[in-house]
Amino acid sequence: MQPVLSHYFPIIVFAAIAALIGLAMVFGSVLAAHQKPYPAKLAAYECGFEAFGDARRRFDVRFYLVAILFIVFDVEVAFLFPWAVSLARIGLLGFFSMLGFLAVLTVGFIYEWNKGALDWE
Repeated sequence: MQPVLSHYFPIIVFAAIAALIGLAMVFGSVLAAHQKPYPAKLAAYECGFEAFGDARRRFDVRFYLVAILFIVFDVEVAFLFPWAVSLARIGLLGFFSMLGFLAVLTVGFIYEWNKGALDWE
């Protein structure tokens, strides 16, 4: 009987090779690249514009609300992919379970829309 860790050996080898390739690329670029920073290169750059304002200023809470709602709905929609792939195997029970999940998701979306959580103004 083989030890359990021997089953993980290919994964460990893969991770070690990936780490070595990553380190080789980082150190190779340091050795091969022209390392001479100048003031324009070291200046702050923000979406094509010169940096303005204080980086520590407060953001409007609506920004965080929309970001969190996007993440929540994005993660929930990600559940649709494995469901669609395995739909032939899970049968009608899986189909109607997902319909229930989508109904709850739709009700939550309509609630947020009616409360104005998605309005930016």
